[in-house]
Amino acid sequence: MRTEILEAASGLLSELGGEAGLSIRGVARATGVAPGSIYQHFRDLNALADCLHAYECERLLALLERAGADADRDDPIAQLRAQLVAYCDFALANPGHYRMLFRRPVARPSEPPEPKATPLGRVVGAFVAGFERCRDAGLEVRVPTRDAGVMVFSTMHGRVAVQLGYGIGGTHEQLAHTIDQLLALIVDA
Repeated sequence: MRTEILEAASGLLSELGGEAGLSIRGVARATGVAPGSIYQHFRDLNALADCLHAYECERLLALLERAGADADRDDPIAQLRAQLVAYCDFALANPGHYRMLFRRPVARPSEPPEPKATPLGRVVGAFVAGFERCRDAGLEVRVPTRDAGVMVFSTMHGRVAVQLGYGIGGTHEQLAHTIDQLLALIVDA
């Protein structure tokens, strides 16, 4: 039932454009259960939203894995490019889901978690792994792979955020061009 609730909440993100209109009552209606049933799985709306954040990150990670696997297996740059394009395409096609990825959890741990342990940190980790594949294939990665992963993630997040927020400069072609430029700056192919 928990998965069905998350799937219904995820569907609402598309309709609502983000979590702002998300409610226990609305999720219950979309799931086809009474609102009280939701509380058996999530203590409140914030707990549901925190789990939905992780759920959306997992969906994005699966998409990135498929994109990398569908690219030329002998070309780590093509794999990384495919993952970055998939990231941008996901964001532009699913703005409500994308916004959920950058939600700050209400309950914050007393100590910051290791980045790889967070859902969004795992997304960055997919890009770091892409640069590690480039390095392992004998290509020169001009900066440490961790830095390279953070750079491409931060840059593409910024480009997508500007497009979603202001409608400026984020067509598929423009984003793909930025990805190509970034990869050329970071990897000496």
